[in-house]
Amino acid sequence: MIHSRLFVKIFLGFWLVSIAILGSWLIAAKYFESMPQATYRNNPGGPPPRFMKQLIYDLQNRSDAELPILLERIRKKHQYDIYLLTQEDVDLYGRELPVGIKEIGEKLHGRLRRVFLATPQGHLFGHKIYRSEQGPLNAVIAFQPPTPGLMDALGRNLWLRIFMAVVVSGFICFALSQAMTNRIKQLKLASRRLADGNLSTRIDVRDRGGDETDELARDFNSMAERVEHQVKSQKRLLGDVSHELRSPLARLRIALALAQEDRDNSTRHLQRIDHEATRLEELIAQLLSSQTAEIRMEEHIDLGALLTELCADANFEGEPADKRVEYHCELDEAVVATHEDLLKKSFENILRNALKYTPGSSVVMATLTQVDSEYVVRIEDHGPGVAEAELDKLFEEFYRVDTARPRETGGYGLGLAIARRAIEQHQGSIVAENTENGLAIIVSLPAYID
Repeated sequence: MIHSRLFVKIFLGFWLVSIAILGSWLIAAKYFESMPQATYRNNPGGPPPRFMKQLIYDLQNRSDAELPILLERIRKKHQYDIYLLTQEDVDLYGRELPVGIKEIGEKLHGRLRRVFLATPQGHLFGHKIYRSEQGPLNAVIAFQPPTPGLMDALGRNLWLRIFMAVVVSGFICFALSQAMTNRIKQLKLASRRLADGNLSTRIDVRDRGGDETDELARDFNSMAERVEHQVKSQKRLLGDVSHELRSPLARLRIALALAQEDRDNSTRHLQRIDHEATRLEELIAQLLSSQTAEIRMEEHIDLGALLTELCADANFEGEPADKRVEYHCELDEAVVATHEDLLKKSFENILRNALKYTPGSSVVMATLTQVDSEYVVRIEDHGPGVAEAELDKLFEEFYRVDTARPRETGGYGLGLAIARRAIEQHQGSIVAENTENGLAIIVSLPAYID
């Protein structure tokens, strides 16, 4: 929408300011020119102001019946006393002439068409007029000078009006600039706080709408939230890795000390050292898999064929505990882009995790369907499920539902974390949800389009 675009707002803002300045200048000029107190004393040789021009026109063209009414209305409304002098310097209506009126009339007998005179009693303005009924007359207007003040100063001084226009336009432009750059200042301060380590920094902005600066603020909040989550995850991962490595390293040191002291049983102690070293190597390999960087998808596989193979292997592994894996798919093929055996490792981890928690004499159901341009794999076990608040944590490193389960039987809690990382690298998604039977892991992968 037009009002939500920053460029248009800036353009309209400055355009409206320019229009306001020009318009106010024209209106002010017209206003001061049309004020009854306006005179041309700053330019005596120039034309009279607009109010005087209109008054002179009315004095010349109003009928004999309307003229006295006009003179009385002007006197009451603007405190102007208007005298119409004949060539003999006598008022047309026989009124007594105040001091200075006859002097103005005498000056108009010459070549002058209009005269202005400032006296201690007031201002006098005279102008020659012609009425069709009375012939040539001299109109003399007596009025008091305007009370000194801002409006009078503005009316008399062009440079003061220019200065006031500059000041007012400056305030308007300052307000507009402040409104348009306020969000930028907030972003600058928030960026500095975030760079200083205050990861909870956020900008107060509406959830939707606004202009580009509001969109930028929302993007900043989203970025800051992701950075905070990432840093906290890395710190938690570092703590978990330290905790996980501490136990096998301690056992290695103990086995080494025992091998040095009990040389008769050194073979048994060396076997223990080899066992702990193998577990450390396995743990480090899984950690590296869970933190693999972005890769290029250069291979294409049939997801249906891969799941058929993996479900058969998982079914074989589950036979000793009377656990079965059933796979259902009605698609002829489901081609996806991948890299080496990333998907194979991911679905192996998911299937083994399902077999681990499903009870004996039960079935793990695996299905493959297509929804629009995505393939959806659903693997559901008959286990105890997971608390709703813990579902998202299933895909975190070192998370295990049963924290009391030993590492030898419960694993390191990296299988689903590795699967999530790989699925996300395939531009897919993975979620967990509780069902009536147990827990379901749902994977969505984009279909390959040739």
